[in-house]
Formats: sequence, C-alpha cells, structure tokens
Amino acid sequence: MRITYKKSSIGYSQAQKDTVRSLGLRKLNQVVELPDTPVVRGMIFKIKHLVTVEEVTATEAK
Repeated sequence: MRITYKKSSIGYSQAQKDTVRSLGLRKLNQVVELPDTPVVRGMIFKIKHLVTVEEVTATEAK
C-alpha cells in the first residue's frame, strides 16, 4: 500500500498524531509503502481524513 500524508495533524488528537508517526510519516506529501496487513489498514482507518491510499501490486512496489 502506498500512503501519502496529505493534511496536517495539527488540531487533531494525540492518538491520531501518534498514528501518523507510527506509519512512518513525518512531512506533508511524504509517501511510504507498507504491506497490506490488518494492522496497517486499522491505522489508516483512524487517520483516513489525513492521508490518501493507493493499492500497489507486487510488481509496482519494486
């Protein structure tokens, strides 16, 4: 999964800020690629208003 940090977490709860950080996102427009697991999907669900998500196939990830 390709996750892009699109909106600042300023003004949101500390739990949401911690979730952004735990996904490896620090700066706006930063992109990280993480495996598609239930844990990652749960974290994305908590901050879906702050990020955009793209499904990435195994061949695209290389």
